[in-house]
Amino acid sequence: MTLKGRPLPVSLLAAASLSWALGACVYYNGMYNANRLASSARKAEREGRTFQANGLWGQVATKAESVLVRHPTSKYAAEAGLLRGVALARLGQCDQALNWLSRLLITERRTDLTEEALLASGRCQLAIGNLSAAEAAFGRLRDSKNRERRQEARFQQARLLRQAGQYEGALAALAGIQEPRADAERVLALAGAGRVPAALALTDSMIAKGDTTKRWDSLVVILGKDKPSAASLLLDRVRRVSTRTPELQSRILLEDGLRLSKIDPARAAARFREAMTIGGNGDAATRSGLALIQLHLTQVTQPSDLPPILDSLKRLDARSDVASDEIGRFASSVADVHTAAVSTTADSAHGDLGLFLAAESARDVLGAHRLAEAMFRRIPTEWPGSPYGPKAILAAQQLNPRWADSARALLDERYFESPYVAAVWGEATPEYRQLEDSLGAFAAASALAKSTETRRTSPAADRPGRRLQPTTGRSKVQEPK
Repeated sequence: MTLKGRPLPVSLLAAASLSWALGACVYYNGMYNANRLASSARKAEREGRTFQANGLWGQVATKAESVLVRHPTSKYAAEAGLLRGVALARLGQCDQALNWLSRLLITERRTDLTEEALLASGRCQLAIGNLSAAEAAFGRLRDSKNRERRQEARFQQARLLRQAGQYEGALAALAGIQEPRADAERVLALAGAGRVPAALALTDSMIAKGDTTKRWDSLVVILGKDKPSAASLLLDRVRRVSTRTPELQSRILLEDGLRLSKIDPARAAARFREAMTIGGNGDAATRSGLALIQLHLTQVTQPSDLPPILDSLKRLDARSDVASDEIGRFASSVADVHTAAVSTTADSAHGDLGLFLAAESARDVLGAHRLAEAMFRRIPTEWPGSPYGPKAILAAQQLNPRWADSARALLDERYFESPYVAAVWGEATPEYRQLEDSLGAFAAASALAKSTETRRTSPAADRPGRRLQPTTGRSKVQEPK
């Protein structure tokens, strides 16, 4: 080695060699430490020490990143990148992990680390809903020489198939895998395939074995997304073996009732009542009471059904120490809809606009679709010349598709020149925008007037958002059934 044509002094050559050796040593130590920590993290996972494993994986990610920053072009950079991706995936940071793991799809090199990275990539793709990419990652491990990774890939592929709705395929992929989490997947796949008795029988066998490690609540929630009825039956099974506080029991029953509300109102109502009994004056019990009232509102067809609802809300508020603001706001909406429905007549100033806004509130806030439909249909009947008649007809039609033929005939006969009918066909005319602006301005003015009147005349205790007092001097009204 020379410097400007002259040989370097021996001392400089020695120093350069020493510097290179030290750099290589530091680099080697960095990778060694990262791999050592990764081994410790894997061992902690196998032994169920999740918290410690997460801490170790965090150190692995940091060590691997340090190697990449200091030696980005070294022959070990790819290994460090994969190791960092695996660590981040283990920590649940899939967005960052996939930046490193996605490059696996363009290499055919097969090592223990690349196979582990394929599993990590597949899990992350599955977590974010990219099923095709997850399938590609797991598929490359079908012929792995490592039995554990091969079986893990099959299990993850079964999860993928189940999430994609291919329940029989998921059951086939699970064949021969004997471990508690595989049984949990079988329960989900059997129920998804409509084989609910078989799913419940398997649940009973898991309970009989004393499977206390199973996260039953998570299983119920996952199943409830697609099969609410099956999830409710499963909940009945697992409630016998789970010890929970009254508040947690009440909350689980509330969630089950909410899942059942649209498909089995009677069973949903029973869940809400049970939650109220178990939960006492707690938050979940109060919300169950409110959900029960909202469920009853779906059956309301006329304004005279609303006063008993208000009484039920007042009693619910009186028995509870929580959610008073929410109950108060909801009760105020019920009262406003009732007032508008019974006091608005064809002689009322801007009655068509006021009734239309009240019908929207009945639909959107109260969930009282049958009542809202009846209120919408009053507008073209009582105000036949109202420019908002067609808008009300279209709104009622959406709530009751069986009325579609009659609604279409009415629009064709009476309102064929309406800007709202033109808008249905994709033509937003200036007249349409003017009508919408007028309706919006009327809604804003009405809200302001109501707010001002409430502040001026209402006692503080009776304002929406404050505790409601039970009514007196009235006959008792039973809770909605």
